Amino acid sequence: MPDVTPLGHPRHHYWLVQGMARATGLDLPGAVREGRLGLHDWADIVHHCRSCAGAGWCDQWLAGDPHVTSPPRTCRNRAALAALKIEQELAKA
Repeated sequence: MPDVTPLGHPRHHYWLVQGMARATGLDLPGAVREGRLGLHDWADIVHHCRSCAGAGWCDQWLAGDPHVTSPPRTCRNRAALAALKIEQELAKA
């Protein structure tokens, strides 16, 4: 039988995603407003976070008020958030 991690609480993981975005300088609501991120894509990002067993570690990491260029390597949304950050920077240029 496969090892299945139960999904975390949606609200908690919504705020974890927001925290990761803030820590990297990414404006997720701005990405939605500007059409760079669809609502379904945002929901997928939160869902990926919910399926991660490392959320407790993320809580601790974010509590340290990090200011970094990208989420930690262990973040399931690292690539998606990094791509959005690049798009955000290109839109500013």
